[in-house]
Amino acid sequence: MMADFDLVIRNGTLADGSGGDLQDADVAVRDGRIAAIGSFAGRGAEEIDARHRIVTPGFVDVHTHYDGQAIWSETLAPSSAHGVTTAILGNCGVGFAPCRREDQDMLINVMEGVEDIPGVVMAEGLPWDWETFPEYLDRLDAGRRDIDVAAYLPHSPLRVYVMGERGARQEPATEDDLKRLRALTRDAMAAGAIGFATSRLSIHKTADGGAIPTFDADVRELEEICAGMKDAGQGTLQIVLDAFRGWDNEYPIIDRLVESSGRPATFTLASGNEGPPSWRRVLDLMALTKAKGGQVTAQVMPRPIGLICGLELSVHPFIMCASWQKIAHLPLADKVAAMRDPAMRAALLNETPEPGHPFNALGRNWRWMFPLDNPPNYAPPPETSLAAMADARGVTPEEIAYDRFLATDGKGMILAALGNFEGGSLSAAHEMLTHPDCVPGLGDGGAHYGAICDASYSTYLLQHWVRDARGSERIDLAQAIHMLSAKSARAVGLQDRGLIRLGAKADLNVIDMDRIGIALPHIVRDLPAGGRRLDQRATGYDATIVSGTLIRRGDEATGARPGRLVRGARG
Repeated sequence: MMADFDLVIRNGTLADGSGGDLQDADVAVRDGRIAAIGSFAGRGAEEIDARHRIVTPGFVDVHTHYDGQAIWSETLAPSSAHGVTTAILGNCGVGFAPCRREDQDMLINVMEGVEDIPGVVMAEGLPWDWETFPEYLDRLDAGRRDIDVAAYLPHSPLRVYVMGERGARQEPATEDDLKRLRALTRDAMAAGAIGFATSRLSIHKTADGGAIPTFDADVRELEEICAGMKDAGQGTLQIVLDAFRGWDNEYPIIDRLVESSGRPATFTLASGNEGPPSWRRVLDLMALTKAKGGQVTAQVMPRPIGLICGLELSVHPFIMCASWQKIAHLPLADKVAAMRDPAMRAALLNETPEPGHPFNALGRNWRWMFPLDNPPNYAPPPETSLAAMADARGVTPEEIAYDRFLATDGKGMILAALGNFEGGSLSAAHEMLTHPDCVPGLGDGGAHYGAICDASYSTYLLQHWVRDARGSERIDLAQAIHMLSAKSARAVGLQDRGLIRLGAKADLNVIDMDRIGIALPHIVRDLPAGGRRLDQRATGYDATIVSGTLIRRGDEATGARPGRLVRGARG
């Protein structure tokens, strides 16, 4: 007898993505769409018993850098292991299209510096069988992968494509340049770009330490590019502002671009660990934009923004020391053996690090550095910082870090919490997360392979803020699912996903909230040229479904590849 549906999820409790009350209901899927909700007759070709489980829409990760990984890999890990069914590429204005052959090395240099993707990985993994941005979208469209992707038109490649070396040197665009930038943006939106992305952040550097092409680009240039989205009648602006120059100086750029183009904008927002809470001023400025009819959304990390430091990783406290450079090329075991030598120990503990890439310099603020063990604690108490432990033991923080590496045979990890940990607490992150104009994000999946593994933020939000938090800081489950699904989808213009509704795209999760959790990040070597990346496993996902097809079951991949390119807000 023929089945009535392709898939039926029975006996689950629905958090439907709207933020409304939970409800007990079955869900049926046919032809990749939700065909029935509630109590209905009929059986599925495949059935899932979701008793004592939560059934949710698939999550939308608004801030990733899978621009390369989506080309060379069929799996967008770690994101797809954490309930994500749609990932947005091209953030921060970096990417690989449009690009002429002679500019490929330049774009690799930008991506290596800004996003910590080794140049050799990109050189081997990218076929460069495109030039224009629409051709890059076609290449994405032709690929097989586990989850859906959508892509911003990135500013750095666009600028270099139009202006050549002048663009790379941050020279002002001419009137002819501006016309072409606008026209190419309009064409990219028509081809299916989800919007346009750029960065003004001063610590975004190329691999050789130079400024990225978009740094300090004139606002007139940004206006003309956003006018290209206006011409096309679609597209979202994603921008990274430079908080180091002050929000009162930087935020008005968003206000001006939203007003001139009529297009929505989304940007990154975080709290500092110390000093006055300037993020509250930003929320007030956003309210003023909204009062004038503009749409703007801030992306907030649900835990500290930071780096993972380790001897096998891109950053650790001794990486810029002259003596480290003598052993940096050695296998891990040989590095550790060298570090056990008293002479090497004395040298590394007393040398002043050489200047270098900003990310390396960020690995020595001892007050905000904490051991990262299994299970990982992303809200560690202040007394567990390397500075506090050093004070308690009467030694230097350098010694604490050094001895940790030796005690773990070089495999120990240290969390450097650079932001979003105001006063040693996640209270500011909670206030931002629960603001009506903020969404969770900044996971950076596909980037910072050797220093960041934050693509697990969706699982962390459910574990820490929903299940384990107490009192006023607990986030309601229905609201958390709304943040991760429909609210995030709408922030980037996606209208066809994020809700469990009749006829909606059947992107779904079946979640065991008792088991939801994340493990310590671990290193895998599955990138082109044998490159390494940090991965992070999740527990508690009984099933993750993309367009009605199970891509994960029981926290393990099924091997299915239903993921497709989402062309703009048309979905």
